[in-house]
Amino acid sequence: MTAVATEFPREVVTRSLVRYLDVPGSAGEFALITLDNGHDHTRPSTFGPAGLASLATALDQIEARSPAVSAVGITGKPFVFAAGADLGGVALLQTRPQALAIARAGHAVFARLRALSVPTFAFLNGVTLGGGLELALHCDYRTISRSAGAVAFPECFLGLVPGWGGTQLLPALIGPAAAVTVIVENALNQNKMLSASDAANLGIADELLDSADFLAESLRWAGRVIEGSVSVARAPLADEASYAAAVARGRMVADARVHGAAPAPYRALELIEQSRTLEFAAGTAAEDDALADLIMTDELRSGLYAFDLVNRRAKRPAGAPDKALARPVTTVGIVGAGLMASQLALLFVRRLRVPVMLTDLDSERLDRGVSWVHAEIAKLRERGRLGQDEANRLTALVTGTLERADFAAADFVIEAVFEQLAVKQQVFGELEKYLAPTAVLATNTSSLSVSAMARDLQYPERVVGFHFFNPVAVLPLLEIVRGERTDEATLATAFAVAGTLKKSSVLVSDAPAFVVNRLLTRFMGEITAAVDEGTPIEVADGAMAPLGLPMSPFALLGLVGPAIGLHVAETLHEAFGERFPVSSNLRRLVAAGRPSIYLPAERGDRTARLDPAAEELFELGDRASTSEQVRDRALAALADEIARMLDEHVVDDVRDIDLGLILGAGWPFHLGGISPYLDRAGVSERVTGRRFLPPGVASAPSV
Repeated sequence: MTAVATEFPREVVTRSLVRYLDVPGSAGEFALITLDNGHDHTRPSTFGPAGLASLATALDQIEARSPAVSAVGITGKPFVFAAGADLGGVALLQTRPQALAIARAGHAVFARLRALSVPTFAFLNGVTLGGGLELALHCDYRTISRSAGAVAFPECFLGLVPGWGGTQLLPALIGPAAAVTVIVENALNQNKMLSASDAANLGIADELLDSADFLAESLRWAGRVIEGSVSVARAPLADEASYAAAVARGRMVADARVHGAAPAPYRALELIEQSRTLEFAAGTAAEDDALADLIMTDELRSGLYAFDLVNRRAKRPAGAPDKALARPVTTVGIVGAGLMASQLALLFVRRLRVPVMLTDLDSERLDRGVSWVHAEIAKLRERGRLGQDEANRLTALVTGTLERADFAAADFVIEAVFEQLAVKQQVFGELEKYLAPTAVLATNTSSLSVSAMARDLQYPERVVGFHFFNPVAVLPLLEIVRGERTDEATLATAFAVAGTLKKSSVLVSDAPAFVVNRLLTRFMGEITAAVDEGTPIEVADGAMAPLGLPMSPFALLGLVGPAIGLHVAETLHEAFGERFPVSSNLRRLVAAGRPSIYLPAERGDRTARLDPAAEELFELGDRASTSEQVRDRALAALADEIARMLDEHVVDDVRDIDLGLILGAGWPFHLGGISPYLDRAGVSERVTGRRFLPPGVASAPSV
């Protein structure tokens, strides 16, 4: 094995354990390597220097038994094949030579498996990600278990490329178009994973097998391949035009998702394009260089910072009470039957599997809401996401009532009514006389005071903010808001329900618009102010493109809805004054009932086109700014608002602000949320006099 110039402290070593089996059809011993880091499935096997060395040792042992060994297989511990490189160790690499060494080390070991003179097999028994998938691609044949629910190359999502052979091997195996989808498009689509059947249909796996007796069935299949009774056909290498078309499409996808702000997807596309003509050794050397370059970028360090937030901090929310204080939830009540309330009902019934009752002002609205939920359950059944019995059961659990008294059995009631404090206070006041004193009253308000809603109640300690982001089924964030009198049991119950809903929670104090909407409104206020002053809409709206945000500010306004945007802006203006100006142009847009300043996108059209009717409503001043000036003022506003929120203890740590923007607004990993970007761009210190994160966190080493 090639020497590694660095070590990964605290590496959880993946050990490669070898057994020699008698497999029918094999003329000699079948050497089976099992990857196991000694932990349960909650800690997937990864490869750092020691893990690669262990795999190299296993190959040494197998080669020493030649020619007795007639085939080699590799599989993982229960539920996991392998999850690639040790990302915690990658974050510790301080120099490009260190990064280059770990890239070359992986190639050196994996190449030995590929170079064996006997047939090689990968038995994908579970999670197969990144370098784990690359290890499998170095084998001649692959089986996959139906229960393997996560197969992917997540590297471009984090700021890397598949650097241990993936960009060279996958296009030749499944074609360049599919390879671009797996390596680039899926990664940039919120790190989309392939199912086992997806992997088999694409040709990544040669045989899809049931999870029961998966290993035994895989060995039997391997034996038939060895004896020649089963053959696996491979498609011929695609032509130059196919590669060119695939890479061109990939660049369009990358431009639409990251707008050139993150280098990884473009580097991956270059490697895929080169794979058609380069010898394998030259292609992997190009991967080494790409990996070493990217490991030393700010974007990768921010990506790893964001990955840690989503996979660690989000799963153990800061400030959450003891789980033992949570009360059981056996019935859920939802006040309102509009689209948001109906989305909540669908989520609650699917995740909690308890009765969910909706209510509204009249039977027409109520029936429409309940019917929508029932129809969505039917769609899930039609798509194979639910069985008929389960669909019937869930449908029966969702009901409607016009009588508040019918909520008496509810343990958890959430309101999703008109965003007006008096209306929400009235709803809670009417409900309280029917509910048990321990029942939770949750509000989905996006900006109003939770404490004010609870002020006149007999049991104000049971009221908690439970703020979802739209679309409910897509965005994983919940802002859980502690009111002035919210007690620990209520908070614990809210966090427990959020976990069952499979949402990630951030605890916030009861400040206007909480975290995500407050920041987005301050940010949006600067963009609209620039337009009001005289900056052309397209200049102001395109000013943030160099950050690679998921959508432009005015596109986001169209998604949220101008009326909601205006309401939040007015709420924050009332609370904080001119720091949150209310645009007269936005008022006109809402008064005219325009849903966006852009026309609805036609199918396949990635170009946003201004709506002339909306554009005519805008009155511009005579002081136009450049896109750079608009961007600078928006970033400065974000830095100022983050500092204020930290000083006000809206959250206790800037990491929760970054986590909120990543999970609640879809801000990209390569920004690390926002604070790492503001730090390394110098905006934090220029505006606030301080950095938000310690030096070296989420930024490349200064070498």
